Amino acid sequence: MTRQIVTFAVVGVLNTATYYVLYLLFLMRMPYLLAHVLAFFLSMIGSFFLNARFTYRTRPTWRKFLLFPLTNAANFLITTAGVYVIVDVLHAGSRFAPLLASAAAIPVTFVISRWIMLPKADPPRIA
Repeated sequence: MTRQIVTFAVVGVLNTATYYVLYLLFLMRMPYLLAHVLAFFLSMIGSFFLNARFTYRTRPTWRKFLLFPLTNAANFLITTAGVYVIVDVLHAGSRFAPLLASAAAIPVTFVISRWIMLPKADPPRIA
């Protein structure tokens, strides 16, 4: 489990970097919330494959791929609300808002992704 947490964190850093680069690129052409949503969606696809391969060492399947967005649903809600609050309520600027907002969602995302990505144990047999 410790290896998974460390690997999840490394994948998360890579995923966040990917997201942030995409966000900044999209921010040059579109409003910040649209840039956030599009960058989040694209980076989530990369996150699925990196976590399947390196964090959980499991084969990616269509079922897991289709369930994986559930791992990011809480992350998406927390970061989107956070970005909105930081930019529109606190007036702190849109460049670093996603990085600040994403920190709170990391533990929730790990727990949900582990539940989806790892095979369920067979129930004990009664002889």
